[in-house]
Amino acid sequence: MTHSAEPTGARQVLGRFGPMIYGPTVLFALGEGAVIPLIPVVASQLGADVATAALVASALVVGQLCGNIPAGWAVARVGERLTMAIAGAISFVGVVALAFAPVLGVFAASVFLIGFCAAAFGLARHSFMTTRVPLVFRARALSLLGGTFRLGMFVGPFVAAALLAIFGDEHATIWFFGGCLVACVLLVLLGPDPEKQVAALDEPLAREDTGEAVSGSIPTYERAGVFRTMWRFRRVLGRLGVAAATLSGVRSARQVVLPLWGLSIGLDAQTIALVVGISGAIDFALFYASGQVMDRFGRLWAALPAMLLMGAGFVALAFTHDLDSAAMWFAMFAAVLGVGNGLSSGILLTLGADVAPRSDPAPFLGSWRTLTDAGGAVAPLLVSGIAAVSSLALATGVVGAIGLLGAGLFAVYVPRFVPHRPR
Repeated sequence: MTHSAEPTGARQVLGRFGPMIYGPTVLFALGEGAVIPLIPVVASQLGADVATAALVASALVVGQLCGNIPAGWAVARVGERLTMAIAGAISFVGVVALAFAPVLGVFAASVFLIGFCAAAFGLARHSFMTTRVPLVFRARALSLLGGTFRLGMFVGPFVAAALLAIFGDEHATIWFFGGCLVACVLLVLLGPDPEKQVAALDEPLAREDTGEAVSGSIPTYERAGVFRTMWRFRRVLGRLGVAAATLSGVRSARQVVLPLWGLSIGLDAQTIALVVGISGAIDFALFYASGQVMDRFGRLWAALPAMLLMGAGFVALAFTHDLDSAAMWFAMFAAVLGVGNGLSSGILLTLGADVAPRSDPAPFLGSWRTLTDAGGAVAPLLVSGIAAVSSLALATGVVGAIGLLGAGLFAVYVPRFVPHRPR
């Protein structure tokens, strides 16, 4: 009986190298989370109207979408540590351009550049976890990685509010992001390299034993290239990847629908912020539960309830717009969506790691993350388009239908492609 050996070793790795494994993600997400709410504000100061300011804000998502495949190429060839350092340095250039942008075009390009580099941070650490964390502990480790990103995005706006109260200038928040990037790059370059440290441990921590020698970095043999990898794994990307894209889309739509719904039923900004904040707090509080469920019972036991909760929550919310108790239903279903989103933490990271090739995961993960980010980018546009030609209630119902469709896809394809069973 050796069931406890791998989890114990994995916990030692996460405990010993936790600051190096999760620290860069926390720092980057904290700075990014502080800046994101103020991007439309600064854009409007540079002459953008409401629609243009929204377009500038979306450049962050577009940049991340475009950066996934190049990030996969970079991680596969120079390693995750150097990729993160280069991405941090380029992001700092983008932050300086944000602070001194003379025109809206330069500001938008800077936002795009930061999103492009954010893809490298996410993919580099995802690739490391895929290669080095054992299967029996993988979901919890990746849920914790997703939780560190959520922590930064949750705390960042409060930091921005404090900086605005102290300095009264949006640029203070931009420079705070710059400081986070400097600390991040220094941590990556000067701290111990988790890849080499984990490889040096005289324990079976890295991954399932394949009989191959374990080097101090992500393996570099039998490189297939990004586009060849996409073609080779087109079956799983076209099936399980599409299911993952629906989850990403429903998550992204939640961030758009909830504020618009509160506005549509006549709530004031403070009440909307309170409801959305409570939903976000529930989401953040549950991030580790998803990993526990996936490791103990299987991936489907987290993916399916999360998608059913969010899909049914959106569908039910769509029928409450004109009710007398619309505000109460809004608060209740916002909480339901927060629970569903919290239970889905780490699912996309874990499923991507499960189906990625163990010898060279980075090119595949670049394709996987591009597909899931595309779902997240399209969903807000879908909501906006349907609401413009029909109603917000119909748009909300469509998002719920997508969530229920995604639940069906997960039910079919997770057992087919990720047939893992609990220990």
